[in-house]
Order: sequence, then C-alpha cells, then structure tokens
Amino acid sequence: MHHGMAFSALTPVVFAARAAKVYADRPAVVDGALRYSYAELWSRARRLAGVLAGHGVRPGDRVAVLAPNTHVLLEAHYGVPLAGAVLVALNTRLAPAEIAYILEHSGARLVLVDAACGGVLTEALERCAARPRVIEAGGEPEDAYESLLAGADEHAVEVADERSLLSINYTSGTTGRPKGVMYHHRGAYLQALAMAYHAKLDTSSRYLWTLPMFHTNGWCFPWAVTAAGAVHHCLRGVNPPEIWRALRCDGVTHFCAAPTVLAMLAEDPAARVPLSRPVRVFAGGAPPWPSLLARTAALGIEVSHLYGLTETFGPAVVCEPKPEWRELPAEQRAPLMARQGIANVVAEPLRVAGPDGADVPADGETLGEILLRGNDVMLGYYRDEEATAAATTADGWFRTGDLGVLHPDGYVELRDRAKDLIISGGENITCVEVESALAEHPAVLEAAVVGAPHPRWGEVPVAYVVPRTAVPPGERELVAFVRERLAGFKAPRRIVFGELPKTSTGKIQKSRLREAAAHLALDQPVTGPGA
Repeated sequence: MHHGMAFSALTPVVFAARAAKVYADRPAVVDGALRYSYAELWSRARRLAGVLAGHGVRPGDRVAVLAPNTHVLLEAHYGVPLAGAVLVALNTRLAPAEIAYILEHSGARLVLVDAACGGVLTEALERCAARPRVIEAGGEPEDAYESLLAGADEHAVEVADERSLLSINYTSGTTGRPKGVMYHHRGAYLQALAMAYHAKLDTSSRYLWTLPMFHTNGWCFPWAVTAAGAVHHCLRGVNPPEIWRALRCDGVTHFCAAPTVLAMLAEDPAARVPLSRPVRVFAGGAPPWPSLLARTAALGIEVSHLYGLTETFGPAVVCEPKPEWRELPAEQRAPLMARQGIANVVAEPLRVAGPDGADVPADGETLGEILLRGNDVMLGYYRDEEATAAATTADGWFRTGDLGVLHPDGYVELRDRAKDLIISGGENITCVEVESALAEHPAVLEAAVVGAPHPRWGEVPVAYVVPRTAVPPGERELVAFVRERLAGFKAPRRIVFGELPKTSTGKIQKSRLREAAAHLALDQPVTGPGA
C-alpha cells in the first residue's frame, strides 16, 4: 500500500487552531471588559460547536446570527463551521420582514441573537412559518449563551470538501429580494490570506471592528486577523469619538470602513490633533473622493482603496500603491489612489469586456463591464440557479454589472453602475425595492428612486412619485409607509411629486432624475400635504 504525503482541505477555521498553539497566550479578543487569549478563543469556538450539536444542528444545517460586532459573532465564524454548519450572518439594520425572509429562504435551524436585537428577531419570527430555535447572548455571565458554553463539550466536524458551503451572505438583488451568496471554505481561506497580506497584518497589529462582520463575513477579516495572530478589537457600532479613543489609547493599527465613516472621523472634534503614528485603513463600498484621501492622510490615516462585491468574498480588487507614487504631489497622487486597482494576490487578473465579450483596450477611456474570476468568487446564489446563470459568462467569469475603464498601467477605474444600486453609508440599496414599497401605497401611481449625493452618507435615496390622486399624499406619510416595509436607511430622504421624464419607448430617464436630485436640499425636514 502506497503512503503518500497528507494534504488537508483548506478552511479558514484552521487559522484559529494554529493560533491556539503558536499564539496560545497572546491576546485574541477585546470586547468591552472581556479579554480572551487565542487558546481561549479556540476553546470557546469548539464549545460553541458542541452547543450547536446539542441543540440539534447537524452538518449542512444553517445557523443564523443577529448581532453587532461582538465576540459572539466573531466566535460564530469558527464555532458554526466547526459544527459542520453554514453561517448566515444577518444585517442588524434590516426590518423584521426582511429578516424573516432570509430566515425562511436559508432554512435556518437556529438563531444566535444579541439581546439588543431580540425585539427585531421576535417580530421577524412572528412572520415565519417554521420557527428556528433561539439562543440569546447579552455578554453577561448569566446569559443563555455563556451558560450553555460553560457546560458544553468541545466538538469539531472535519471539513472533507474545501469547496463545500461555509456561509451564505444575503445581498440585495435587482428583484428587490435578497439573494443568498454562497461562500466555500477554500475561497474564505485564500481571501483571508489575501487580506492579511495586503493589509500587512502581523502579531503586533490591533484590528478595530468598524466594518460590520455581517457584511460579506467582514471581508474575511474574522479569519485574516486570526491568521496573523493579531488582536480583534470589537466595536458594537460606528461611534467617531470611540473610534478616535481606540486609535489613540488602545494602540489600534488597522480598520476597514466605508468612505462615509472616514468623513465622519475627519469631521469629529478629535480630528483636530493628528495621530502620533500612522493607522492603516482599507476603504470600500464606494470610491473615496480624492479630497477625503488628502484630509485623512494629514490626520495620520493611510487609506487604501478596495473594490469587490458580496459575490467575491469582499475585496477582489485592491488599489496597491506603487512606490513612485509617493514622490508625486498630493493632487496627482489622490486620483491614482481613488481608482479601484488590480486583482488581489489570490484572484485572477481582472478583465474589462465590451458588449461583444472581448476585452476593451487599456486606454483609460473605453467603457466595459468588469469581469472577475478565481478562488475568491462565490459558488453561486443559494436556491437560485437562474440568477447564478445570469451572473456568469460562458467561460466562467463573474459579471459584476459594474462598468469601468482599464488604464495603461493595468489599474481599473469604475465609471458607472450597470446595476441600479445606491450605496449609502456603505449599505447597498436597490432602487427597485424602494420603488416597490412606494408602489404599494394606494395613492401612488408610479415611483422612481435614484441616489443623490450626500456629504455624510455618500448617497441617499430620493423618490420621484406620480400621485394617483389630485391631492398627493404627504412626504412624511410616504416615508413612514416605506419604513414600515424596509430598513430605515432605505427610506427616501426626499420625495418629489410630479410626472416622470420618459423616453419614446416609455423608459424612465433616471439620468435626468439624478441630475435634478443632485440639487435638492436633503437635510431639510420632509414637507408636503399631510406632512
């Protein structure tokens, strides 16, 4: 019998197993007053797997988590796959109806919920036909989660197939219904290494959790930070004074954020005094405007721009700065740094293709669709073969739906979005889901939603409504109507009543609406009849 070399399936869970041995006593997690070493994190993750197994979770079952950036959600990134289960991290900003849809679509067997999110989950479960079991965590020693963990045996299910399902991340689709993006163990393992490499993480690094872990599994940083033996600093919500305190007092060296968060930090009174040492930041979700990059650089915040989608495990493209850019004047360097960049170290070189499917010339002018392929691309959409096929070219490239140009140096730059998407504070909002909600109102005949530029949030939704009656409903009434159906951040910031501009074929001319929306006063209270 031939005995060959042994190879194990790639899974990001092994980063915690390794860290428990080589960084056993080093700090792993800081969450308020809680402190865990890597040996403790690994033990807690294995005991969480034991708790899940004891609650009837079997390999392949889906386990949902509704929590802010706490140790509970971090531990779930290890404990759920250790049980052989599939992690479904839920956006804490979603409305109960949206959470209910995801729980039912994913077929979640069990939900871990932070006490602060308990009310929303209760409302969501009232809408579910099949109710999953619930374990509540509140960070207190006597809560259900900690009690169960304390009495559990350690448990681990080995990963046999590295292309098997690790997690499902729900993203807003063009239909308005969230689509479940399926991640595999191999992709998360490699993407985590890519993030650790590009962020230059090591054992001296301290990573602040400003980016929600429910967004594309936190761009795989729950695994990347552990791989590097760095420290996870948990943060329940984006709070500029608290972020500044962590940067100055806790020795934080890295964090990720949408440009809107960076703008909030730059506006905070604490920004009057620059940092005494540089902090490395990855910015994604929307292109950082060059003037913001200049402001953050003066504060000691070194920003690198990334581009990716839920379908690509987060950042598949990084704006890797070239050494010679440092010598350029700020006004020349900032536009280069604001580009989306090049494929990350584990991805295949990206393509920009024209309507005929052929690559466009690298001239920085010819527009095409950005195509991505490699180990950091999803398995497909959960229970949606039609959407999976529509997002894939005949030769296996993922169609991003984003339009851009390729520069002569190989760096890509986004120019427009083929998908009708608004990015507000790093959150994706599809126009069609807001339009659909408005259209449910009996006094609304037709609605069109576009993104309008906003100094704090990047973009906010603005609705143009054709009323069904001579006296239109009030703005406040319609905004409240949308808020009953969707997350609050998806509600229109302003509603304008009147006819919609259309082409000869009847298609709404959203470009004209966007131009008009750019000149609206967005920070005034909503008004109108009935307001």
